[in-house]
Amino acid sequence: MKQIVILSGKGGTGKTTVAASLAHLASLEMPVVLADADVDAANLELVLDPTRRETHKFMGGQVAIIDSETCTTCGRCAEVCRFDAVLPGTPYRIDPLACEGCASCFYQCPVEAIRMEEQQAGLWFRSDTRFGTLFHAHLFAGQENSGKLVTMVKQQGRLLALDTGAELLLVDGPPGIGCPVISASAGADMALLVVEPTVSGVHDLERVLATTEHFGVPALVAVNKADLNLANTAKIASFCAGRDIPLVGQLPYDPIVTEAMVAGQPVTAVDHAPIAQALREMWAQIKEAL
Repeated sequence: MKQIVILSGKGGTGKTTVAASLAHLASLEMPVVLADADVDAANLELVLDPTRRETHKFMGGQVAIIDSETCTTCGRCAEVCRFDAVLPGTPYRIDPLACEGCASCFYQCPVEAIRMEEQQAGLWFRSDTRFGTLFHAHLFAGQENSGKLVTMVKQQGRLLALDTGAELLLVDGPPGIGCPVISASAGADMALLVVEPTVSGVHDLERVLATTEHFGVPALVAVNKADLNLANTAKIASFCAGRDIPLVGQLPYDPIVTEAMVAGQPVTAVDHAPIAQALREMWAQIKEAL
């Protein structure tokens, strides 16, 4: 079983459009399990139109709770809280949005009036799609631990792939280079880095490439909307050549992408579209690299 994670140095490069297309193409040839690891703004389901089969709570950390009957309003909890989460009063209270779950107040309370409780930070789902099983999630607004939720979503996909003998785990990763990206990249056999030919294109590529290289994940590069700025596309191609990184796709700008997204279809379902052919050629190179 192989794992491919699709990443980008920033949001809005067309990463999910590429992920949906590769899910379509891969499912025509082999059993595939899919994971949407962009838990802060999951949108792969908008294209795959999944049918939810399971819904699970995600407990993302702890929050302090003050027992109003036991609290003596000594103020020790407010003194040790570095996040201004303790609200003075009779009794003292905890602002759950400000509380980071560090438990300093819990350990310092002289009358043991504070307890730590797990809080629900989101939901994760197992769904059926026409291309394979999809694991995806929703992180509640203002919640943290997205890296932990990414790990859970991806791990569920990996376990199902192993149990069912699926040949590919395809992960639509989060943008950027933070903890969620690191979690999505862990254990991957290959990363497909989707970039755009913008002024910051090479810089964005360098950022995410530094992350994948640090964790030993081989990378391939695809330039989306490559024909909109041929000079910048040439700079990206030159950068890849200088670093010996395969440039597996130069995808043209095509208005059919928007039409396909509105219709809830992967771009590769539109046979006559130039970008569909470019994606098929890219998929062939990705298979060869794997």
